[in-house]
Amino acid sequence: MPAKKSHSAGEEETKKVPRLKPRIRAPRKPAVERGISRKPKAEAVIEKPEAPEIKEIHEKKEKLFAVVRIRGVVGVKKDIADTLLMLRLDRVNHCVIVPKNQNFEGMLQKARYFITWGEIDKETLEKLVSKRGRFAGDKRVTDLNYAKELAHFIISGKPVKETGIKPVFRLSPPSKGYRSTKALFPRGSLGYRGEKINELLKRMI
Repeated sequence: MPAKKSHSAGEEETKKVPRLKPRIRAPRKPAVERGISRKPKAEAVIEKPEAPEIKEIHEKKEKLFAVVRIRGVVGVKKDIADTLLMLRLDRVNHCVIVPKNQNFEGMLQKARYFITWGEIDKETLEKLVSKRGRFAGDKRVTDLNYAKELAHFIISGKPVKETGIKPVFRLSPPSKGYRSTKALFPRGSLGYRGEKINELLKRMI
């Protein structure tokens, strides 16, 4: 049998690893004693979004059409009758206010031989609301300042119905009557008439 290897005492001593003493660190001096000045951390500032100014809301204006029905039901085709119904113009001398956009312009052109329309100004709209505006129960708008406020809301883009008054204004036949109710403006009274609609409305209010 092979003889076991014997280790000498010197070899065992070389294999032993000496233990290291733990290193004790001296306590650290405060930053002030070491000549270091620390600034306090600035608190995070959360910027709140600014609320829109009332002035900016008041300056917003929408172009509006005043639309008046001139002709009655005789000779009305079904598709045109449906268009007039969507406009809420089911009777002669009724007036509605609609926004000036491509969708409504298409509807107005389709029914042009039964209606007239144009851009209404602020003064005429205020007069229309104060004289012909009606709340539920057919109550009148008696306060002139309130009528001006309602007109301002409508010009700012709010639908007439959302102001609390009825969306249809019932007018009287115009003083001095219409021109021709079969021809387009300016030869007759039908179709688009631009700002001249204000003159017609004042004769009907």
